[in-house]
Amino acid sequence: MVKEKYITIPELAKILGVSRIAVYKKVKSGQIKAAKAGNTYLIAEPEIARILGKEVSKKGKTSIEAAVKKVVKDYGAVLKKLGRE
Repeated sequence: MVKEKYITIPELAKILGVSRIAVYKKVKSGQIKAAKAGNTYLIAEPEIARILGKEVSKKGKTSIEAAVKKVVKDYGAVLKKLGRE
């Protein structure tokens, strides 16, 4: 059984350097996924990694791949010339 680590809204607010209210609003709007235990919201470690940019979601990876393909298509010749310098 895998145990996930959790932090509370005040702890996440301190890490991000924002107010507890700002984090709470993001939880309520669904921008930050959190589980409620009694009166406390708990944010799981994978969600913390996503917020801090340490982990990229499938949707994020897809958009990055699309952007790379577009850049290579539009600027491939220029990139090759720059690579030779």
